[in-house]
Amino acid sequence: MANMFALILAIATLVTGIIWCVDRFKWAPARRASQALADAAAENAGQKKTVKQPGWVETAASVFPVLLLVFVVRSFIYEPFQIPSGSMMPTLLIGDFILVEKFAYGIKDPITQTTLIPTGHPERGDIAVFKYPKDPSMDYIKRVVGLPGDHVSYDPQSKTVTINPACAPGKTCDTALPITYSDVQPSDFIQTFSGFDGNEVGNGFWQKPQGETIQGGLRLATRNETLGNVTHRILLVTQAQSQASSYYQQPGQPQASWVVPAGMYFMMGDNRDNSADSRYWGFVPEKNLVGKATAIWMSFEKQEGQWPTGVRLSRIGGIH
Repeated sequence: MANMFALILAIATLVTGIIWCVDRFKWAPARRASQALADAAAENAGQKKTVKQPGWVETAASVFPVLLLVFVVRSFIYEPFQIPSGSMMPTLLIGDFILVEKFAYGIKDPITQTTLIPTGHPERGDIAVFKYPKDPSMDYIKRVVGLPGDHVSYDPQSKTVTINPACAPGKTCDTALPITYSDVQPSDFIQTFSGFDGNEVGNGFWQKPQGETIQGGLRLATRNETLGNVTHRILLVTQAQSQASSYYQQPGQPQASWVVPAGMYFMMGDNRDNSADSRYWGFVPEKNLVGKATAIWMSFEKQEGQWPTGVRLSRIGGIH
């Protein structure tokens, strides 16, 4: 859908741009010449005649500058996205509208995603929007955890990440990245389920002060995770059973352990037990990267697939 909109916008900009150019440099001078002849004839006949610009040409020419501005800003500078699911809670909530810096990871062709001008690469801890590798028509948003060459391990019991960074030539790779965790505490979020028989499926996240409950709901836990120099909060379902058997099995690697190939990245959601991420489907190629999430410009109180019920003005601002 995102690619289709980009294609439609590009075609509309191109078509109106062509009409604007032809009108400016060919049709408009011809109209002025015709008007001059009409004015001269009118002086002799005593009747005024006006040579008008066709309505469809006027409309296309007036719309072109607006479409061009939208195309340039959306394709190369900033693009708005809506957060549709809870996989990045508590950092990003369902109903948040974010701005994504499109030039953070390279100036790209908006249709093919081919990098035209390299401008940088993702850093560990970035929140990145990317084309889902298994279906590039879908946009995903996750946190960058593993960089090319990193050895990433995830312990589903302790719910902790271990990373041995890629090393420069001639250096040993036995030094793990310093990753620290704060104590697990109750969060402000309660998850509700469509069933609670051991095969439950989460269908809602509700922000409720500690002490309040929801029938059939489960209060999630939270703690801080520090990946090198980046600290952020994550959510946990402490009662959740290990899903390691469903993890992506990289050839030559043990279960729940991955070596990030060159030109690829390992992504994880901050809502660790409610995120379908690289643990389950593998790596994100650099060509799939759309940009870096930088700010929340609007936030609506809502649940997944439902209409908004309010506005969260306090969430507008930078993403932390």
